[in-house]
Amino acid sequence: MRTQFDEQLGEMHRELIMMGALCENAIALSAKTLDERDGSRSREVLELAAQIGQKEREIEGKCMRLLLRQQPVAGDLRQISAALKMVTDMERIGDNSGDIAEIVSMGHLTAGQGGLDLHGMALATIKMVTDSIDAFVKSDLELAEAVIDYDDVVDGHFNRIKDALIGALRHQDADGEWALDLLMIAKYFERMGDHAANIARWAIYALTGQKA
Repeated sequence: MRTQFDEQLGEMHRELIMMGALCENAIALSAKTLDERDGSRSREVLELAAQIGQKEREIEGKCMRLLLRQQPVAGDLRQISAALKMVTDMERIGDNSGDIAEIVSMGHLTAGQGGLDLHGMALATIKMVTDSIDAFVKSDLELAEAVIDYDDVVDGHFNRIKDALIGALRHQDADGEWALDLLMIAKYFERMGDHAANIARWAIYALTGQKA
């Protein structure tokens, strides 16, 4: 019985890794859509977001079957509970990626980014997502804590971008719509970092019973 449970738990971990990979792809593609100002790619990002939503439902189903058909001990129960919370954050990461693609598709971002490091912010966000899921699957407490600390890096990107856009708006001929769109995009990346930090906190809960 325990062997079967461990196999099903391992399958849940593999599904989480797959969902995490979809999230990474969605962030990367939304960043590429922004870099190239290619609104036609928005559909691809939205398709990835839909796949992430489908994967959320599949994992939730596996978790519920584990709870109903097996008799998990305290540590197992924490893992399953944490996974149920994590997929919600991952689904929101997919939604945020789609939000970025939709802004780009509106066609307002015809000018350059003015030196804004949105691509660097996207890479930092992807790192957080990857490491947070690895921390859970590998039971790596130090990595989970490092993800939470690394959220300061993403927040730093956001604050620099926000300050640069505020500076740009002080010019009389500033394009307010352009600046607002870029600020919203930066905010979506910042939210994705927050969701990745939440995933890391649930990884800590699964390991220790305490949420950071």
